[in-house]
Amino acid sequence: MAVRNSLERVIALLDLFSEERLEWSPDEMMDELGYSRPTLYRYLKTLKEAGFLTSMPSGGFTLGPRVVEMDFLMRRSDRLVAHAQPHLEMITAAAPCTALVVRWYGHKLLCVASECSSPDAQTSYPRGRPMPLARGAVSRAIIAFLPRRKLLPIVTANLDGLRNAGLGEDLDAVLDVFREVRRAGYAVAHGEVTPGVIGVAAPIFDGGSGPIAALGVTTPANAAERLDAAKMGEIVSRSAAEISGHLHRDRIVGTVDTE
Repeated sequence: MAVRNSLERVIALLDLFSEERLEWSPDEMMDELGYSRPTLYRYLKTLKEAGFLTSMPSGGFTLGPRVVEMDFLMRRSDRLVAHAQPHLEMITAAAPCTALVVRWYGHKLLCVASECSSPDAQTSYPRGRPMPLARGAVSRAIIAFLPRRKLLPIVTANLDGLRNAGLGEDLDAVLDVFREVRRAGYAVAHGEVTPGVIGVAAPIFDGGSGPIAALGVTTPANAAERLDAAKMGEIVSRSAAEISGHLHRDRIVGTVDTE
């Protein structure tokens, strides 16, 4: 248990860093986490030597180059990205838009790959920046397809945000919207994440009971007027299904006993 507690404390330290707070001083870390000075400095020394943290002239710390190295390795090893890349290229070749893959982990949505063919592309969430959970087509495409035991707590916890996004005034109304998304197989949103942008997204599965990601397409509203949203929904759904099939097969092969 002690090892696990130490690991959790190190993770909590790394979790301090965010877009809103890129640098922390040791004193600020101690105040935030409640660690003793010897404990904190032991963790800082280990993380700095491993390259996960970098010390600044101010005496504070920021994330270090090891994070970039691991991002490179993730790009090379992530089967989701590998299977999705041809579809991102196909979709962006067919119409002026941005196509992206957003992974679902914990209660976060994170863009892990994208392609763009729109000359006036607009996006507020490039690769690596968490997306809002209660707004946008990508969010709805994932939440709508979660098992009910997972869906209900998320919808309840984010009901105010979902209401503000125009999905309904109460729980039943919001759940009706998610049922419509499930029936269609994809979600459509207008300017909820980035103003002036229309999004279409469909869920990606790997053989489990719920989606692990979503394939999304965004396009400026003026360009979207020249596109058929239903047709784009079909394209996105078909591509997401093909990616899901590849991931499912990978999962089956990975569990085969080769002895």
